[in-house]
Formats: sequence, structure tokens, C-alpha cells
Amino acid sequence: MTLTLNLNHLAILHAVAEECSVSRAAERLGVSQPAVSKQLKLLERSLGSRLFDRTPRGVTPTAAGELLAGYARRLFALVHEAGEAMAELHGLARGSLAVGASTTIGIYLLPDAFVKLRQCFPGIAARMEIAGSDALQARLMARSIDLAITDGEIDDDAFENEVLLQDDMVAIAPPGHPLTKRRSVPAADLCREPFVVRETGSGTQSLVERALARRGLTVRPALTLGSTEAIKRAVAAGVGVAVVSRMAVAGEILGGKLAEVRVSDLPLRRPVYLVRSRGRHQSRAVVAFTKLLRDCASSVPPPRNRPKT
Repeated sequence: MTLTLNLNHLAILHAVAEECSVSRAAERLGVSQPAVSKQLKLLERSLGSRLFDRTPRGVTPTAAGELLAGYARRLFALVHEAGEAMAELHGLARGSLAVGASTTIGIYLLPDAFVKLRQCFPGIAARMEIAGSDALQARLMARSIDLAITDGEIDDDAFENEVLLQDDMVAIAPPGHPLTKRRSVPAADLCREPFVVRETGSGTQSLVERALARRGLTVRPALTLGSTEAIKRAVAAGVGVAVVSRMAVAGEILGGKLAEVRVSDLPLRRPVYLVRSRGRHQSRAVVAFTKLLRDCASSVPPPRNRPKT
């Protein structure tokens, strides 16, 4: 049996699934809440399936609702893409751009690129989402973002991974710490210090743990925090040492708020990837932003050579 789906019904389903609320979906669509509820019931009746579970806090999609919402997301992303392609006929005077990024990249690299985009093309409305690699992959697949910048490669034939830059990881300590006064420090000496670490599961923490484990080393966590900014403050306050992205601390090291510990036998670098859906049309806004992003990446200080002991 073939079912005929009404595009208006799909638009309502899409809005309710995105907002997790009938009232917010109605506000987003510019119609009344009873009208949205009525159309949802008609859709459910025509399909013979309940699409949402109603709770006092809102609605959540059932298995059938999530399945249909996935198709709706892709459909309306294509509609948006078609509109963007037509808008390109007018050049870059208008348009939109949605970029996904991992936390460090989103905080310390992308803002400069967005500022340049705004300066060069003020008519483009830009949006950034910060998430992990798995979530970014799902959003690329659903076409809710145009591209992603992440410190983890997305291993899937549906995507193209381009190495944008090499992110240099650096050990930091408060200014005046004994380790900062030495020309170089073995990793074993660094590991004897109390460490301020990211929560287990973060990309940075996993990279450091793997590198130390290969040398038979572990650290003594003095404090576990959920963000690089919190770690920087804790280290500056003297809680312990840490290993973070050089992009995140370049300003503090230059300003004397933090100091680098030159570790002789622990070179930590990770590639940062620019990820796009293979075969997807790249709008002029995406092409322009990608060029600006590469320019910003080229200005990031290159990884330092390993210090000599």
C-alpha cells in the first residue's frame, strides 16, 4: 500500500519534532495550537500510527514519529538548499550558513572566521552549533548543518575529510612553577605533578591518556572539570598542571597568565578536520566561509618542534 503524504502535514510534524512542543511549533508556524493538534491527529489517523507521546512537559516522537521526522528533516533541508541556490543568483548579498564544530574549535578558532565573514558578507546569516563528532555526523546527514570542523575524523564514505590544521597540545602550569624554569621536562616528571583534567570521554583527555599509556605513565587527577576555560583558571590558581590545545592558551601564555612546560618526550598533535557531505552542492556562502576558515587556520601558530633535552 502506498501512502500519500501531505506536505503541510509534514511541515507540522517537522516543527513539532524540532520544538518538542505543540505550542512552540504553532508559534513557529504562525498558526494556532488547536490547528496544529488537529492536523497531527489527521496525519496519525491517515497513517494508522501514533507519532508522538504526549506528556505534561511536551511531546516526544514515537518510533514511527522519529522515522517520519527524519525524512521530513531531509526534505525541508533540501527545500532550504534549493532556496539558497536560487538566492545565489543575486550573489553573496544574502544567504545563510550553518556550521558545526567540536568545543575547542568552536570556541577558539571559528569566531575569527565568523567575524571575517560578517565583515566581508554582512548579508549572510551564520549559525554555529557545538557538539561531538557523532552528533555532527548526524546533523550533516540530516543536512541541518552545511559543514563541520572537528578534531575527530568522520569515517564514513558519505563524507569528505580535509585536514584543516594540526592542533598542537601543550602542557601548562602557573607562572613561576619549577617545571616552567627548565629547558625541557620528561613526561615522567610532568606526571608526578597533580593534574587538572577534562572529564573522561572528552577528545583531549582521551588523546593525553593514550599517549601517556604508551609510555607506561598515568597522571594524578587533582581536579576534573568540564571545560578548557575552567581548566585554565584552575591551573592559573595553582591547583595543578594540565595539557590543553595551544589555540586555547596562546593568549594567556603570551600575557604571562599561564606558562608552558616544555615536555621533551610527549609530542601531542591532533589533526583538525573540515568535513563535508560528499556530492552535496556547496553554496557560495559555504565556499566563501571555507576560504576564510583556511585563512584563519593558516594564522594559527604551527606546532613546535620537540625540545632537545
